[in-house]
Amino acid sequence: MIHCSKPSITNLEKKYIADAVEKSDIGVGEYIQKFEKAWADYNGYAYAVACNSGTSALFLALKALGIGSGDEVIVPEYTMIATAWAVTYTGATPVFVDCKNDLNIDVDKICLTEKTKAIIGVPIYGRPLDSRIYDMKIPVIDDMAEAHGILPQGTLACFSFYGNKILTTGEGGMVLTNDEALAEEARRYSNMYFDKERSMLHPKIGYNFRMTNIQAAIGLAQVERIQYLLKKRKEVEFLYDAFLDPHVLMPKREVVWMYDIKTKTQAATKARLEANGIESRLGFKPMSMQPMYYNPKYKRLNAYHWSEKILYLPTFPDLKEDDIIKIARLV
Repeated sequence: MIHCSKPSITNLEKKYIADAVEKSDIGVGEYIQKFEKAWADYNGYAYAVACNSGTSALFLALKALGIGSGDEVIVPEYTMIATAWAVTYTGATPVFVDCKNDLNIDVDKICLTEKTKAIIGVPIYGRPLDSRIYDMKIPVIDDMAEAHGILPQGTLACFSFYGNKILTTGEGGMVLTNDEALAEEARRYSNMYFDKERSMLHPKIGYNFRMTNIQAAIGLAQVERIQYLLKKRKEVEFLYDAFLDPHVLMPKREVVWMYDIKTKTQAATKARLEANGIESRLGFKPMSMQPMYYNPKYKRLNAYHWSEKILYLPTFPDLKEDDIIKIARLV
């Protein structure tokens, strides 16, 4: 079976893990701070807060901004559902905006009201956002789960390091910001909202969203290898571009998380690939099609139109050219 994703783990990751284990620092330890600093420096941010998932990172960013019941947050229709759920977890209401044909949020359709407290932008499958999203005089949270390597511009930037991501820690996430107060608030929320004196009096309801030192050890090694990981994924994209029928090609990506294609026979193509030992995945369904956010008008959305066409194909650094040729022929 050729799976959709496969993490790239080398002796460097194993070395850092072994070091953490040797020191018995499997929970808290120096690799957390090293990983936070390395990833913040790479992305041009001053502060970083590591946590246990990308979903938690989005939630922490929203909480740090003080968003809650009665507030609204702009969310793309075409995204992974965790983006919307993070808003719902705070008690705020996600307001969905349809996508353009590159699958990213259509900035021209964003309508702000006095209830709108933030916008979450998601660079889908590694395609940069329309830069006008940062000119709206409102905090932007960049959901960078699919776009490691694109430099974020938001008030806060959130990352997932799940096992299928460009940079992985197995599970894990991180919040970046240049605002020290926001970083401190996110960190306190992620760590049971202890006060600075650890008096065992907790001023607010906090959460146990910490990242482990072992995860961070893997993450640090991945940051040190990020240029290699990005380069190898670009090589996969180049080969797919060369061998696939041009009619299935989607707009180019700045970085390559997953290689998405458009097909008029989504189910049949997926079944044909699976029958030949090749895993593929469906594109996202519109948020307005999800049971908890259901809007019967979802079929009018561009997001729905694309959700019926998109498949993404195996995409990882060690994918072989012969496998890509086989996949392309089956598609």
